[in-house]
Amino acid sequence: MCHAHRVTGESAHPVDPAGADPAALAQVVARQRAELERLRDLAATSAVLEQAKGVLMTVTDCTPEAAHAELLRRAADGNRTLLEQCWLTLGTLPLPKEQPPDTPPGPAAPSATGSWQAAPTGTVEPAKTLGRIGQDLVRVGNPHDLARCLLDHLAPQTYADAVMLYERLPEGGLELIGHAGVDATLAAQWRYVPPVAGVVALDALRSGEPQWLEDPAADRDRYLLIGEPSQCWPSRVWLPVPAGDSARVALGVLRRHASAFAPRERELLRSVARLCAGRLRAFDALRERAGDGVAQAVQTVFDALQGAAILLTPLRAASGEVEDYRIEAATSEAVDVFGRTGREMVGRRVLESCPSLASEPLWDGCLHALEKGVPFEAEPFVRQDVVGEVPLTATYSVRAAPLGGGLLVTWRRHDPADRQEQRLADVQRLGNLGWASWNLTRGEISWSEQTYAVLGRPRGQPPLGLERLPDLAVPEDAGPLTHAITELVRRARPFDVPFRIGTAGGVRHLRLVAEAVTAPDGSTVEVHGFVQDLTPQRSAELALVRSERAMLLQRGILQAERALAARLQHALLPLPSRPVRLAGLRVEVAYLPAQSGIHVGGDWFSAIELPDDDALFVVGDVAGHGIGAVATMAQLRFTAKGMVSTGSSLTGALACLNHLLLHSRDGRTTATMVLARYDPDRHVLAWAQAGHPPPLLVRHGEVRRLDRPAGMLLGAATAPVYESATLHLEPGDRLLLYTDGLVERLGEDLDTGLDRLAEAVRSHGHDGSGSLDALLATMLADERRDDVCVLDISMPVRDTADKDVQGAGAG
Repeated sequence: MCHAHRVTGESAHPVDPAGADPAALAQVVARQRAELERLRDLAATSAVLEQAKGVLMTVTDCTPEAAHAELLRRAADGNRTLLEQCWLTLGTLPLPKEQPPDTPPGPAAPSATGSWQAAPTGTVEPAKTLGRIGQDLVRVGNPHDLARCLLDHLAPQTYADAVMLYERLPEGGLELIGHAGVDATLAAQWRYVPPVAGVVALDALRSGEPQWLEDPAADRDRYLLIGEPSQCWPSRVWLPVPAGDSARVALGVLRRHASAFAPRERELLRSVARLCAGRLRAFDALRERAGDGVAQAVQTVFDALQGAAILLTPLRAASGEVEDYRIEAATSEAVDVFGRTGREMVGRRVLESCPSLASEPLWDGCLHALEKGVPFEAEPFVRQDVVGEVPLTATYSVRAAPLGGGLLVTWRRHDPADRQEQRLADVQRLGNLGWASWNLTRGEISWSEQTYAVLGRPRGQPPLGLERLPDLAVPEDAGPLTHAITELVRRARPFDVPFRIGTAGGVRHLRLVAEAVTAPDGSTVEVHGFVQDLTPQRSAELALVRSERAMLLQRGILQAERALAARLQHALLPLPSRPVRLAGLRVEVAYLPAQSGIHVGGDWFSAIELPDDDALFVVGDVAGHGIGAVATMAQLRFTAKGMVSTGSSLTGALACLNHLLLHSRDGRTTATMVLARYDPDRHVLAWAQAGHPPPLLVRHGEVRRLDRPAGMLLGAATAPVYESATLHLEPGDRLLLYTDGLVERLGEDLDTGLDRLAEAVRSHGHDGSGSLDALLATMLADERRDDVCVLDISMPVRDTADKDVQGAGAG
């Protein structure tokens, strides 16, 4: 009655729409609508209750109060609502005989106002349909059975083809709890519905009113229709199943019948929704009692158990994923972060009480145990506890096992002895060793787990005695191992013996260390020791020895090759001990091998006097090092000298040398070269080059590079073009011919090196008479990466020979 007074009071004070809060208005409308629905249910229930009381009064000849009390008793005994018991009582009556057409129709289903209306001719009256449904609802045990029961009764009365039951989840979405007439694939696709706009079942629950969908085109624009486009249900309705002041279950009836719902069908479906409310509440009560019963039983067991354990129920999101767990039972030793223990933790959420479970390995392990139905054991982890306000570090291990639809989670704190044993096992595993003990007096043998792994023995087999260990060794190592064991047993001499065993994976290198425990008389009564797998270390040592041997062999070969190449180079390219005079020119030669490496390079020079008194100057550089480079150098050097000596032009000689390299044995050798021929009568120097650095001219204190005539390096192309240039030498001129080792540096371009050479020449002799040794010391201060060859040619100011100049040529 207080609700009726509240409605009357609100209606007596109208609200000014101009100044009203829309949210407040919506709340007023919602309360009035809920009150109206409650009054409708009350009227319908009262009518059915009075009819059921009348039946009992007629059958048992009792008073109205006694009939009402009997109905309440039967409802309580059958775990039914009063409305269900009323319909069940009415459904037990014999069906009335068919009435003639001219008689008024019998009782029909109650309308929303509690009145009765007649059923159409040719159909079963709604009251009888509801009675039969109420009678059958008593026997349904779950929402799926309820959906099938409703479809069986509604199909002939309302053209129903499918029935669906959705329950609203705490986060606002929907879960399909029962269905009939819907294939499994579609049901799985629509099992969870998120709280989004356009879901007609959600609208029905929010508004508290049935949502009739009878215009497919318009309905598709407004809602997300279940089954579209594979299933065609042109008309459907979603009815909220009342539960007090609100509704949390939506009943959906879907039809292939394209017409609108008739008024009689609408009233029948409204009544069916109200009838289902009681049965759904009964399901909840059974489920809660069953859940409470399991939890209580587990809690009773937990109260008598030692150790820390909790029973968890998963809490799922709308997507079906587990977002948390609820604690259903807990042992007295289970403690959360707030200090709650045992029963104080029941009903709490895991992420609130035990946030350590949120760590990724533990959380994933619990999910795996829940989904796969197999226990999960986490690796031991360290956590800091506070005992008497003193922080203590402890090691824990966690195990989660599935139990019904939940998880039984236990965790154990390892005491110092357990930790010591775990540490010993870790040391054995990391060191790849295992301990063993042999009691010779009692014949007892003890091996650790790792000993079996090291010796390659299956764990199911018994451990071997001391005298049988040599049987595992290869024949070459069995004798020394037997001798060591014999000396240990007879004379208590400890030993450390390496030996090898053969396994399916290859030979293992092991080490056995043992000592004896003796009696007062000195006899050995017990032996303990360890066996270690040294295969990785021994394999590395053997690989290192093989590598060292290969390196020594290769070094010897390289040293022999260097010595041979050096001898060949010295024999083919003798260096003069002092400057020489050729065709009136002073010529100084320098050759410096690279400091890094042991290979001999292919740099070379030649400075000779030709038969016609001209002078020939050559500087070349063969790519590569070693004997091959020296051999190519000798071939080019002697061929160039021979061709120019017999009258070939400089460019012709370069073309022939290019052809020679192209048709050499490997055909891949290249070389650079500069050729110069000096005519002493005209003081003219003609020169040509093949990919070689330009000569450097020093004249009157100025240093410049000569412009190079065309010419590609030798061995790079089949028909290169070589050109020549001329230079008139003047007294005091200085000309440098050199290989690239003089100017090239790592990470520096060639022009920078040439500029550096020009600056060094300028700083060591403005008149062109600087020392070649001083120039080389400046240019080659750093480590050289390549050989260096230099011809320093100068024209004396006076046409007189220096006393320190010898008259023969150089090479």
